[in-house]
Amino acid sequence: MAWSWKIGRLAGIQLYMHWTFLLLIAFIGYLYFSRGATLAAALLGIAFVLALFGCVVLHELGHALMARRFGVPTRDITLLPIGGMARMQRMPEHPTQELLVAIAGPAVNVVIAAILAVILGLMGQLGEAGYTGLLEIGRGNFLANLMWVNLILVVFNLLPAFPMDGGRVLRAALAYFLPYTTATTIAATAGQAMAVLFGFIGLIGGSPILLFIALFVFLGASAESQQTQVRALLSNVAVEDAMLIRFRTLAAGATLGTAVDELLAGSQQDFPVLDGSRYVGMLMRKNLLENLAGLGRDASIDPLVTQDCLVVNRRDSLSDVIRDMQEKGCTSVPVFAGDRLAGVLTLENVGEFMMVQSANWHPRGPRRAAVPADPHGGQSGRSGTLPSAAAPGFEAAAANTAGGHQGDVVSYDAGDPVPPPAGERTGAG
Repeated sequence: MAWSWKIGRLAGIQLYMHWTFLLLIAFIGYLYFSRGATLAAALLGIAFVLALFGCVVLHELGHALMARRFGVPTRDITLLPIGGMARMQRMPEHPTQELLVAIAGPAVNVVIAAILAVILGLMGQLGEAGYTGLLEIGRGNFLANLMWVNLILVVFNLLPAFPMDGGRVLRAALAYFLPYTTATTIAATAGQAMAVLFGFIGLIGGSPILLFIALFVFLGASAESQQTQVRALLSNVAVEDAMLIRFRTLAAGATLGTAVDELLAGSQQDFPVLDGSRYVGMLMRKNLLENLAGLGRDASIDPLVTQDCLVVNRRDSLSDVIRDMQEKGCTSVPVFAGDRLAGVLTLENVGEFMMVQSANWHPRGPRRAAVPADPHGGQSGRSGTLPSAAAPGFEAAAANTAGGHQGDVVSYDAGDPVPPPAGERTGAG
């Protein structure tokens, strides 16, 4: 997450703190001093908040470790003023797995509360372990307050409202009997209704914190519902249904000037780079613009070409590829039919495809008639190897561009069924 600082690593998961978390610490200190508290009391209150967020980290770690058992890695955990956020690559869609992942976090808080209760019992203080509130920590029992706050976290997180754990528990329970999308819609609606209730209580009681929580829950429920609807819309859709089949490539060794001219000449943002017929990598718009001033128009594009983005097959699942593109920060990826370049998939084009799909419109004829059948059985090109040739069935035309050289740019268009060799100039030029 942007504006976050890495503060450590726990169980192989990066731990970050958002800068706004410091505002919370400062606010707690302000509350104490505004009430005339001593420095010692303010520091004790801040220590309690830090201990509480330590429990929040363990809560998120519970989610992450349970998800790991089902093959779902967690990228990082970020501390925010409103709690913690574990960024998993995906949420398991099998009801039992999602249920276990969802309850793993609250279960950690139950264990923490139980351990604190045992400690208080051994100290003979359990009978007097009342909750005094955050601003009265100095007058109460530190461990007792921490125990009660963990129990409050359990109850709050299990409220049936997205994006809290209880919303996921509700969806998982419903998904045993209903389609996943329907279960999500019901759980999201319940979350939004609860958010409205929180907001009403916050307005009546004059609680800005409750109003903020209401807004957070309402937006989280809406986002979860929208994401699930998108996944449903893209289910059983292949990459080839949304990829660009009219695109430009750049030749290895082309100049930055040629690349800029191509960028300005059309709407394409990122370009596959070929060395003859061999795929080399992608020249991304961001890399091009960031280095143009320092390197100049005559510099080669080769140092800026990246192989970090995915190499996908035209028959891969579109929803899976989109998820991976977002995780890796790729705005465009090359699409191959076996070992032949068949198209380019961009997030922008995916958005347009989704709008068309939502209108229930379907083309009359085959959109990909120019792409030949895959003789290799459509095996995925995402294995890490770099495929090597442009797909037959696409017209290859070397274009002369201002400041460029013949052969530096090749245009692929679903036009002629039999193309000339890659890089050969045709009458279209």
